[in-house]
Amino acid sequence: MIIKEVNLETVCGYTSKLPDNQKPEIAFAGKSNVGKSSLINALMNRKSLARTSAQPGKTQTINFYNINDVMYLVDLPGYGYAKVAESEKKKWGQMIENYLHNSKQLRAVFLLIDIRHAPSANDKMMYDWIVYQGYEPIIIATKMDKLKRSQISKHVKLVREGLGLKKESIVIPFSATSKQGREEIWNLMDSILESEVSENEDE
Repeated sequence: MIIKEVNLETVCGYTSKLPDNQKPEIAFAGKSNVGKSSLINALMNRKSLARTSAQPGKTQTINFYNINDVMYLVDLPGYGYAKVAESEKKKWGQMIENYLHNSKQLRAVFLLIDIRHAPSANDKMMYDWIVYQGYEPIIIATKMDKLKRSQISKHVKLVREGLGLKKESIVIPFSATSKQGREEIWNLMDSILESEVSENEDE
């Protein structure tokens, strides 16, 4: 997709009602500090559309980015940050669950996992949660530039085993620095949107 226009259209806090969007949504989830904002900026070809922060747990809202007026990229709050009060964690969890359960336009969920480490208990819980809501998460293994090239396939295997992925589950290694993996992610998003269009034409 050639990105002509991107707008942060809706920001939902804990008490906000989800927008009644009419265009397909693709959501991005991941624990705090996994590189979600950097990924979103890389996908949009923007430097600071999504705010990156050295302080994890910064995204405390659900952010809806309108892309070319054809789709929404949905940035979900980061989860699992240890220094946040339990009550706050619970709120974020409820926000994510509410969105996954109630969005009528959600077509796919990308789950970001730090490729350098085996998935955490929070990662596994989020993966299972997304599956429980009826979606098959597409995994983006972030921070691949922090590994040697020879280590990547071994670490992808670690991610697969840690999450208990199916054989056919997709894992895309990604680097916000080199943008490696960006095209693959966009190709997947484009194919999701194209299948949406052909389904609508068939009806």
